[in-house]
Amino acid sequence: MSGHVLRTGDRVIAEYKSGQYIAEISELQPEKATVSVLAVRKHPLQGDLHRPYQADVGLFHQRKALAFREKVVLPLAALQPYEGAVPDYVESLRQAVQREKEALQQQQGAWAERALAELRKLEAEYFPRG
Repeated sequence: MSGHVLRTGDRVIAEYKSGQYIAEISELQPEKATVSVLAVRKHPLQGDLHRPYQADVGLFHQRKALAFREKVVLPLAALQPYEGAVPDYVESLRQAVQREKEALQQQQGAWAERALAELRKLEAEYFPRG
């Protein structure tokens, strides 16, 4: 974090397991911080993170977005200062899922099909109808 001193209570963009979130620092340590999720900027990729974009893997992971106020410990290098309004968590999740679905629909191949199927299952779980 070049030149910016982070403090407890600061809002940050946090990268975690291929997802990106707006979060608030709840605890600082010398090389890491505990953050609390406020909104979703990018939904995590589906599948095996060690073999990304491959469908032929032993376990094709379904990756959920971190929940509202879920806490996660991250290295300071995974954080960037965030300024601006914080969107509603549910609406930010809905938009992140939609962007990810649209990106997957532009791709060809078995990985994109499997990832889209997992994302649709998550969407039904995130936003149950009725």
